[in-house]
Amino acid sequence: MGFLRPKAPPLPPIAPPPPSPPPATGEDLSEEKKKKIAEAIRLKKKGYTETILTSTTGDESEPEIAKKTLLGQ
Repeated sequence: MGFLRPKAPPLPPIAPPPPSPPPATGEDLSEEKKKKIAEAIRLKKKGYTETILTSTTGDESEPEIAKKTLLGQ
């Protein structure tokens, strides 16, 4: 009985896409600002690599396979 249902309301008009931002250039920045950005990038990279605990070969330690029980085994 689809003829008893009301029609769906019309869809709202699609907004035009926002304009693209102007291209970023390093020429606009001062030397001091460039140094600060480079230092911040270096510190972020350093912090990321220090959190990696395994080498490129992976974790080579032996996993604990036996599960301890309440009886002390």
